[in-house]
Amino acid sequence: MKTVFLHGLGQNAHDWDAVINCAALPEVDCPELLALTKEEGTYSAIIMGLEKRYADTKEPLRLCGLSLGAILALDYTIRHKEKVDSLILIGVQIKVPTLLIDIQNLIFRCMPKKAFLDMGVSKESMIRLSHSMRSLDFTSGLKEVKCPVKILCGEKDNANLKASKQLGRLLPQAELHIIPGAGHEINKCAPEVIAKILKN
Repeated sequence: MKTVFLHGLGQNAHDWDAVINCAALPEVDCPELLALTKEEGTYSAIIMGLEKRYADTKEPLRLCGLSLGAILALDYTIRHKEKVDSLILIGVQIKVPTLLIDIQNLIFRCMPKKAFLDMGVSKESMIRLSHSMRSLDFTSGLKEVKCPVKILCGEKDNANLKASKQLGRLLPQAELHIIPGAGHEINKCAPEVIAKILKN
């Protein structure tokens, strides 16, 4: 089984390195999400890029996503439940809060362009991508998620804690893990926790 790691907004594929090293999994894929969009740089372009990337995959996928990556993993599962063996969703939102996106975009607008270089994306593309997520709502599609689900959220991740608990209630097969002392980027602050869950 291949494990696919999907990074968060403002991250890149290397932010999963510590998790991958700890877990020592036999087969992994860790795409650079913004590279999947070519020049469009919108959420719909990324999900289409993921669909294309795994279109010919015969083996079941285990999707592990953080934030934007968790949203993509959930969306992909709703669209292609037959391809997904299990889900690990970290700091996930079922319905993207418009206010949170607007605040994030305001922060992006205030940041210098060079701050985006490590992410391999332009400032304009990041703002466009963030804006394209304002209307996402997967509530009605949750009935399509039949596979095992593990939901992780840092106890200090105030922006996503409520949504993580709500998703845990809405998916009867889900296990909710609140990570003590952790914030939003659990793949950076507690990679060993994710690795342990991946091994179980």
